Amino acid sequence: MPAAARWCAAGSRAGRRTARRTAVVALVLGALAALPGGATATAAGGPSYGFTPGDMAVEGANGTAGAPLLEPGRTYRGSIPPGGKLYYRLELHAATTAYVPVTAVPPAGATVAATDGIHVSVKDAHGGSCSYASEQFGAGLSPRPVTALGRRQAGKAVCQGAGTYYVLVERLDSGGTGAEASGGPGASGGSEGSEGPAASGGTAGSARRWGLEIAPVTEPALKKAGATSAPGGWNSASPEPATGQARQRSGGTGFAFARPLGPGVWQTRIAPGETLFYKVPADWGQQLAATAELGGSSGGHGYVGGALNLALYNPVRGSVDNAALGYTGTAKTTALDPAPPVEYANRYAPVSGVSSVRFAGDYYLVLHLSTRMSDTFGAGPFTVTLRVRVDGRAHDGPGYAGKPVPAGVFTVTPGDRLAAETGGTGGIGHTGGGGDPAMKVVAACGIGAGTALLLVLGVWTVVARRAQPRASAQKPTA
Repeated sequence: MPAAARWCAAGSRAGRRTARRTAVVALVLGALAALPGGATATAAGGPSYGFTPGDMAVEGANGTAGAPLLEPGRTYRGSIPPGGKLYYRLELHAATTAYVPVTAVPPAGATVAATDGIHVSVKDAHGGSCSYASEQFGAGLSPRPVTALGRRQAGKAVCQGAGTYYVLVERLDSGGTGAEASGGPGASGGSEGSEGPAASGGTAGSARRWGLEIAPVTEPALKKAGATSAPGGWNSASPEPATGQARQRSGGTGFAFARPLGPGVWQTRIAPGETLFYKVPADWGQQLAATAELGGSSGGHGYVGGALNLALYNPVRGSVDNAALGYTGTAKTTALDPAPPVEYANRYAPVSGVSSVRFAGDYYLVLHLSTRMSDTFGAGPFTVTLRVRVDGRAHDGPGYAGKPVPAGVFTVTPGDRLAAETGGTGGIGHTGGGGDPAMKVVAACGIGAGTALLLVLGVWTVVARRAQPRASAQKPTA
């Protein structure tokens, strides 16, 4: 039975009173963490990023010897120095596909080049390459959270069998970071759909450490073997953008605090250097499309390249597509490339924008406004309009032989659909799929956010009242 269920089911026996009191305290603290804005961490002079509550501290090793173990279903928090190379370890079953997304969080004051970023690769115990992927800051030249995905896919010609695998995380700084980051020995042999790392160059990067968040996920094999080729015939034409009255929906500060978003027209405000996270539930057979419009500015004139970046990530935080727009002060729109309907067999496509749409769940839309906007058009905030479509009829999944870890990460629930409409926190089944973990406990107990807030206020009142006599006793007498 999940911990949340145990807390809610605590009986009236004396032996369980302590457990109930502990549960209330945990619930209150969780409610505090889940209030708007979430639990964020701010690098010196930088933007806040909402790391997952309960992230485990981890320190990567300089080599495979001593590499710390990453357990699927947990999220980890660490950091990486300039030019750093860090190793982590996985222990996998033969039939398990593993995904290891790594998010790097630089401070806003960092000076970055377009090709600076992060590189993630997975290797077997003999050094053979399973996959590699890189993510750079791009033309916006603006430090922001960037995520690259490493994976070990069961059923491929390489990296098979149970045993030990290693995740190598490399920081891409101007001037290169080593053999793999510069395309040297060891850079070949990536999995289908992966792109090799780009060469680095340009101005000096930041001398400060970047934060890291690592969230490994495993996917079980199917009960029955299915097609081994990508489906064809899907409508790849750009759909008409969603229309209607825009509704306000502020974004979250990280994957863990992504705000649910459904089909329709949505509007938010974003400041230079800020990154906003949303999640859109897309079930098996459904097709997602999105555009972003950066509204006009009343002050300033000039041009900012890569002013607004719109990125789409799949339920394991793997990149699907990204688009950016240059800005001259007048309203301008950018759109993601059409994505195929969500199908298991998409993984066999040679194009990453198709192969990454391989499972149902929360798809993340991430907005970033370049820091350079403030120099030309002021501090803002600026209005962004998101137009989201989810087309197609949902159908049953492929039939897994076991459960993914975390459970529910490849599932869309009625609660998720309701949250996408109302802006709530979604269903409680996605224990690692990007929801607000504390609010899932609130939902499991049948307690609304308002009640949770009352609990918080109640605890504050009790603490204040207990502290008052002590303070009075210490007050000096005249």
